[in-house]
Amino acid sequence: MTRNVLTGKTAIVTGSGRNIGRAIAVELARLGSNVVVSGSSDRAGCEATAEAAAALGVESLVAMGDVSKSATVAAIAEAALGRFGAVDIVVNNAAIRPHKPFLEMSDEDWQKVIDLDLTSAFFTCRAFLPAMVERNWGRVVNITGMKAIRGYSEGAPISAAKHGLWGMTKALSQEFAARGITANAVSPGPIKVDGRDGADPKQLAGIPAGFMGDPEDIAALVCFLASPGGRFVNGQMISANGGGTT
Repeated sequence: MTRNVLTGKTAIVTGSGRNIGRAIAVELARLGSNVVVSGSSDRAGCEATAEAAAALGVESLVAMGDVSKSATVAAIAEAALGRFGAVDIVVNNAAIRPHKPFLEMSDEDWQKVIDLDLTSAFFTCRAFLPAMVERNWGRVVNITGMKAIRGYSEGAPISAAKHGLWGMTKALSQEFAARGITANAVSPGPIKVDGRDGADPKQLAGIPAGFMGDPEDIAALVCFLASPGGRFVNGQMISANGGGTT
């Protein structure tokens, strides 16, 4: 993809202190987009992501906070909009994936996942869509995962939240399409964590490609959807899983 295809744009990537989020933020920067790096606790990781983005010749901003909280997202938006004037690309990547037997799950266990994996995306989209509407251009990319496609044992709130995120993606794609704004989802399959495969033979057997993906594989797909070339792809969930079950 052309290096400067996103010059003049600004993106926010939640959960971008490491792994998939970092790869997305850095690839967006490589294509010319300014980047708002957001994380809840790993400031050092977020600073490292911002430094990697800035080294590519764009501006970067670190905006820390728990995006499951409305007031926190409002503060992040104030900082981002104050610095850049608008955010054109929103990538909702922040998530938690705790596993616990359904009958042992407390109200708090359930709500914590729903708040971060689903409601945070509502907060970010509500904060940044107005500027996209004003400019008649924007991109929303939500990171879902295979739990948005099928259920998993001991992962009920994750599946519920990710199915909900997919539903919100489809709704946004219809409501804002006429304003030059697309909304899509990316569903990663097994991805290396911190550069390590971490896959057992059983897991690899479920990947026809025979290997785990790199965070950069997800970043490349997200950046295509965020680019002008992705303008006619809207309301879709695209899996990147080496041919695994969808």
